[in-house]
Amino acid sequence: MATLSDIGVSALINILSAFAFLLAFALLRIQPVNDRVYFPKWYINGERASPRRGGNFVAKFVNLDFKTYLTFLNWMPQALKMSETQLINHAGLDSAVFLRIYTLGLKIFVPIAVVALLILIPVNVSSGTLFFLRKELVVSDIDKLSISNVPPKSIRFFVHIGLEYLFTIWICYMLYKEYDNVATMRLHFLASQRRRAEQFTVAVRNVPQIPGHSIADSLDHFFKTNHPDTYLCHQAVYNANKFASLVRKRDRLQNWLDYNQLKFERNPEKRPTKKIGFLGLWGERVDSIDFYKQQIKEFDKRMELERQKVLKDSKSILPVAFVSFKSRWGAAVCAQTQQSKNPTLWLTDWAPEPRDVYWRNLAIPFVSLTIRKLIISLSVFALVFFYMIPIAFVQSLANLEGLERVAPFLRPVIELKFIKSFLQGFLPGLALKIFLYVLPTILMIMSKIEGHIAISTLERRASAKYYYFMLVNVFLGSIVTGTAFQQLHSFLHQPPTQIPRTIGVSIPMKATFFITYIMVDGWAGIAGEILRLKPLVIFHLKNMFLVKTERDREMAMDPGSVDYPETLPSLQLYFLLGIVYAVVTPILLPFILVFFAFAYLVYRHQIINVYNPQYESGAAFWPHVHSRIIASLLISQLLLMGLLSTKEAANSTPLLVILPILTLSFHKYCKSRFEPAFRKHPLEEAMAKDLLDRTTEPDINLKAFLADAYLHPIFRSFEEEELVEIRVDKVRVDRHQSYADNAQSRDDISSPSPPHHAYHPTSPPHHSYHQPTTSPPQDIYHHGIPPQYDYNHYGYHYEAESWTSRD
Repeated sequence: MATLSDIGVSALINILSAFAFLLAFALLRIQPVNDRVYFPKWYINGERASPRRGGNFVAKFVNLDFKTYLTFLNWMPQALKMSETQLINHAGLDSAVFLRIYTLGLKIFVPIAVVALLILIPVNVSSGTLFFLRKELVVSDIDKLSISNVPPKSIRFFVHIGLEYLFTIWICYMLYKEYDNVATMRLHFLASQRRRAEQFTVAVRNVPQIPGHSIADSLDHFFKTNHPDTYLCHQAVYNANKFASLVRKRDRLQNWLDYNQLKFERNPEKRPTKKIGFLGLWGERVDSIDFYKQQIKEFDKRMELERQKVLKDSKSILPVAFVSFKSRWGAAVCAQTQQSKNPTLWLTDWAPEPRDVYWRNLAIPFVSLTIRKLIISLSVFALVFFYMIPIAFVQSLANLEGLERVAPFLRPVIELKFIKSFLQGFLPGLALKIFLYVLPTILMIMSKIEGHIAISTLERRASAKYYYFMLVNVFLGSIVTGTAFQQLHSFLHQPPTQIPRTIGVSIPMKATFFITYIMVDGWAGIAGEILRLKPLVIFHLKNMFLVKTERDREMAMDPGSVDYPETLPSLQLYFLLGIVYAVVTPILLPFILVFFAFAYLVYRHQIINVYNPQYESGAAFWPHVHSRIIASLLISQLLLMGLLSTKEAANSTPLLVILPILTLSFHKYCKSRFEPAFRKHPLEEAMAKDLLDRTTEPDINLKAFLADAYLHPIFRSFEEEELVEIRVDKVRVDRHQSYADNAQSRDDISSPSPPHHAYHPTSPPHHSYHQPTTSPPQDIYHHGIPPQYDYNHYGYHYEAESWTSRD
């Protein structure tokens, strides 16, 4: 069992690690060579120029302004300058609400920590029970600050019960206020959005195959019959996996061609050459530019043949479609009602925004989804219990004295005081962190196999799996396995009637392990997040060996978005630990407060400067966050009831029975009051937006606006190549004018496109990285913020082409 000195050693190690990470970040972020790693968000927005342009050779790599080295912590106040409204404009509602989880943690735990430390610590310390327990039971000074130190049948338990009621009321009050605020923010966000494709579009799955009719015919007939006044058009979905593979290969060839052309432009006197043998090591030497042009030409022919094959083969059309309506009201009615008397056919739901579509899963047959979910559920169950083995081993390290009694041969290894303090105070938390490192990737793969069609849904499902894993293995598993090792010797040498009491004492004693875990994961781990060491190394390795063109540099710089599948469950674990141990071992609360405050600063900085959201769900994850905090409350109440039962507190324990009932009733009320704002779209709001559109833009061509909105990205990329050819043939006619005026001639020149509405989202969205000629002001937080709902800001591009039926 870790003692106060062991905790002190762990705290020292983690504080020094965190400070080292922050110092390294402060030095690395101001070096011009690292600018794209620490400020990619501003490059993506086109509001930051590379500091490596101009100046002498050394200044392109090293910051020579020594004054900037003296203000290495100025990122903290800068991270707080941007208001929440500006933050929503800059990074989206998802990012702003994600940060509110950290502020919610501070709002909940600051008052609780103050009350618990001032009231419960004196009550626990003055009891003195642990001083009279058998010496075989492993205890520490921290345990003497917990409820374990209160003697059985003590009247002091009424203090713990009273504070459990008080803390529950406070937490429910803060949850209610926050749920209300987030729901209001979401509705305001959706109401203030400009016209977007997903507002008019519904995803339709399990379209029945009617003999003698194509899927397109069935869709047209069904929606013209059942939604005659609102149906506009639909976008068929194709199974084009082979075509997608060809597109990726052609992109690589185009990248090599761009690289060689740039190389030739820099040195026009020498044309680049290459060997056409294996890996370019041997074979005939040819002109690189001509070689890649020929390869691309051949690939274009293969892609054209494959594209025609996909379009003409009726089997490649999937029983899934994106159906668009003339109004938001019409889309809302369709998305939120049953379409057929057979509830397994014509299943409708709101379409994800085009950036959010996970195209690969659209090809999964609907009938296999139930089987997939069952298999994945069993796999997750097996994975959780398989991981109990390494988790049990990790927890054994948390109590080396207990392990010595089981395995005496280990005693010489841990005789030295510093080694013992290091092993007990730092290694268990670090080892657990390492075991959990690869888990989110595995769970995301499992979620993809389940067949969800939106990236946001995939991340929420992976997050749920990870939360259950953390609950069972990290929390419950740590208590159970830790108790088994910790109390084994005591179990074997005491009367059976003493075992319940020993278990009751041992549960709060696991707080020492969780304190070490919080310091490793929540202190040093968060400091490591802002350092971005892994992205930094990968960027420079790619820049040295793989980057050939500006497009390569953009891809190497791509920061991604906040890792919700891993970050949200970890956050919810901290809520669980804080709520459970608030009454049991309140000394853990200050460590949690440091985590919430530090993580809020770090992630605010990262969201402003680094992360580029892949999608915008309008804070759809908040109901899950709320539900899991409620679950933490229930676990804490049940745990306290079990703990008091081992303390023979027969008079006080029944007072806790009503608390879970009240908590569940509160959760049910919040679910019915606020959750519809996250699951449905009010017809009243939809009609109001439609009426506003008709007033402000009465002549809008909605068909042109929605044309190609949900076209598969690979088809869109092929059409862009066609547009380039047309532009050359028309002697550099303006692309937009050519696209609108010569659509028919283009159809004659090129192969027919699939029936689509034409808007191409990429994942992540493709942005143009033309840098401004001058650098932005030094204080990047005072820049003009991009418009909140600007489609160009999100990488969308619309073409004014009317939709025509494939037939």
